[in-house]
Amino acid sequence: MVGRTARTVLKGARVVLPTGVVDNGRVTVEGRHIVEAVANAPSADGGATAGSTSADGSAADRAAVLDLTGHWIVPGFVDMHVHGGGGASFSAGTPEEALTVVRTHLRHGTTTMLASTVTGDLDDLTRQAAALAELVEQGELAGVHFEGPFISPHRCGAHQPSLLRHPDPADVRKLIDAARGAAKMLTLAPELPGGLDSVRLLADSGVIAAVGHTDAAYEAALEAVAAGATVATHLFNAMPPLLHREPGPVAALLENERVTIELINDGTHLHPAALGLAFRRAGADRVAFITDAMGAAGMSDGTYPLGPMEVEVTDGVARISTGPTAGSIAGSTLTLDRAFARAVTVDGLSVPEAVRALSATPARVLGLDDRVGSLEAGKDADLVVLGEDFGVVGVMRRGAWVIGPEVG
Repeated sequence: MVGRTARTVLKGARVVLPTGVVDNGRVTVEGRHIVEAVANAPSADGGATAGSTSADGSAADRAAVLDLTGHWIVPGFVDMHVHGGGGASFSAGTPEEALTVVRTHLRHGTTTMLASTVTGDLDDLTRQAAALAELVEQGELAGVHFEGPFISPHRCGAHQPSLLRHPDPADVRKLIDAARGAAKMLTLAPELPGGLDSVRLLADSGVIAAVGHTDAAYEAALEAVAAGATVATHLFNAMPPLLHREPGPVAALLENERVTIELINDGTHLHPAALGLAFRRAGADRVAFITDAMGAAGMSDGTYPLGPMEVEVTDGVARISTGPTAGSIAGSTLTLDRAFARAVTVDGLSVPEAVRALSATPARVLGLDDRVGSLEAGKDADLVVLGEDFGVVGVMRRGAWVIGPEVG
């Protein structure tokens, strides 16, 4: 019969919906979309919606039913700040390496991500942007995030100091244009010459202006927000600390309701008390957990490139191994499934809070919440099946299993 769509019913799990947790829930998928996410209502013969109708009212084939009792179903994770994984890096500027990064994080539940670059020569960055834009057009990536080169030499972290430059709006425009509509976010230090004008340019161009790797004072950070900045790049890291007489950018970004706060929840970048302080002040609707992962994510300890830098990973912690910034933490080896588990088992967040910070909030910030970020009818069937210990059991992206749940 023409128009019939393969149908999968996932039943019995605790399902995290925008309204809260549903015990014994049911998620129904047809093709690449969710058609139903509700509390389970078995049919008279004990089945689950066999022979029911699809969202457009047409008859559907008998559903393939998977009993996920004892598991969680949560939306696919959305990472708005990731540089690499699986031994590969977005900064390589090749489709092969970029797809390795995507597939590595996909296996850990990240179904949507931005490709984050690292400070480099401007011409090299435009080349990377053009290559990554092709993968955005193919639907493999959600956009490009430029981190640097328009950042403070005093807070450069793992970025090459010799390649930093002031945020000249003309240079910012060059990067935006190179991405051919794929530029989603750019991190800069607004206190530098041209910083506020560049923030305004980004806001006018529909690109997120993110404050990060900055030495800005409290007042300068407020000016950036007033000019249109709406994201704090990995709050606390690569910026002045929060002091009682000099509150700096941390206080300015935390207190402003227009700003979404990125947090790296790996236990290395932030003390749990600092993370808890930021989360309780901003709330789950203003926090986006990110990985800031480099190429070693999903890999063993060893030596890895990060843009033009060399990074040594020991016990899962990445640090610059040579040059003037040797010893600096160089991104993370985090995957978002680990960030999720840590949020609920160490940080004391509820599962719905963690879901908002890993899925709904970053999806909204990126303007993708009409398609991803929550389990709702009509949205892409991007979901993660978790065990009772919050380990990944299954990952579905656009209705296709990346990892099929192996359950009894």
